[in-house]
Amino acid sequence: MVMEMDLGRWVFRFFVLALFLPIIVSGNAVFRVQHKFKGREKSLQALRAHDTNRHGRILSAVDLPLGGNGHPSEAGLYFAKIGIGTPSKNYYVQVDTGSDILWVNCAGCVNCPTKSDLGVDLTLYDIRASTTADKVGCEDNFCSLYDGPLLGCKPGLQCLYNVLYGDGSSTTGYFVQDFVQYDRVSGNFQTTPTNGTVVFGCGNKQSGELGTSSEALDGILGFGQANSSMLSQLASSGKVKKVFSHCLDNVNGGGIFAIGEVVEPKVNITPLVPNQAHYNVVLKEIDVGGEPLDIASDVFQSGGGKGTIIDSGTTLAYFPDEVYEPLMDKIWSQQPDLRVRVVEKLFTCFDYIGNVDDGFPTVTFHFEKSISLTVYPHEYLFEIKESEWCVGWQSSGAEGKDGKDLTLLGDLVLSNKLVVYDLENQGIGWVEYNFALQASK
Repeated sequence: MVMEMDLGRWVFRFFVLALFLPIIVSGNAVFRVQHKFKGREKSLQALRAHDTNRHGRILSAVDLPLGGNGHPSEAGLYFAKIGIGTPSKNYYVQVDTGSDILWVNCAGCVNCPTKSDLGVDLTLYDIRASTTADKVGCEDNFCSLYDGPLLGCKPGLQCLYNVLYGDGSSTTGYFVQDFVQYDRVSGNFQTTPTNGTVVFGCGNKQSGELGTSSEALDGILGFGQANSSMLSQLASSGKVKKVFSHCLDNVNGGGIFAIGEVVEPKVNITPLVPNQAHYNVVLKEIDVGGEPLDIASDVFQSGGGKGTIIDSGTTLAYFPDEVYEPLMDKIWSQQPDLRVRVVEKLFTCFDYIGNVDDGFPTVTFHFEKSISLTVYPHEYLFEIKESEWCVGWQSSGAEGKDGKDLTLLGDLVLSNKLVVYDLENQGIGWVEYNFALQASK
């Protein structure tokens, strides 16, 4: 029997930080971002499939291919509408912290999707239709910035790009430069449209599932750490600080996303692990109900990707078996009479009447520089129907042998917190923030 859950409460719309919350952001660019599951019922199986696909993409970037097809259009939870060109046209792109460049499908593209089941109209970018567009040549500094000196790339030739995903799907094309339009906080809690010149990929050929997915979008907006990202380009031009942040509300399904320095509230950061493809931090210890788990101190440093991955594109949280099993044992010890069952071969579920925050322990993660992150029972447990709950902690061993050492913290852990990615100071920080409470004031 396949159990259906209403993921409507997991639908996130990101709004301007300053509009609803007493958070002050300096020099920021803002986007409205929507969860891909908006208005669509998804089974537990579909939820897990999303994460499996996402992990295939994450691990392929560090040469650790994993089970799952790495399907690009199922690898991002959020998508945004941005304006490109003059006159500006709207494009829907995935917001992805796991990749770097911005790219969109272009006119004349081979095997590009023409429709999407996500309820958005797809648009092909046409460089000839924009008066501010220009092609990027091999002599342009960005061409070597993107991926080092490209073989065969000589002055007078176009600067090309190629992105290969975990399932063998790929996007290829050439770089162009044009205005990208976004909103900016202009004072008095208002926003005004502004634009910046950005170099991005113009996709002229798609292969594999990338060109045929029913959940297709116009492209991907990468928020990775590379200098080729849109964030880095805007920061280098002095338009924004190289900082972005988000706050997710897992109660009402709202949320915020912004680019720029967070002035208030003050957020302490833990250092990023250097030379990693994703946002990795050093997890030192886990407490359950105030008591530390009895696990080896080096367990979080195993595997090919050093450290713990922070990824807003993954729904749940994943741990090696050496962590997952004692973690679950500690949680169940507070409910010794609870009857648990496995649903869809992966989810541990149970019946419970009452407030889960009263019946289950909090879980606290301790990171380098004495930074901690507390996750409450109502955050790591999710109700699939009245009085029926499932656990959001997952064993990364179930992902296959290549991912068995993976430690990854997704939206489950990041909800109800202001999370700041401070690339200027090479760290990630967070602070408890009740979005639902503040938005209702």
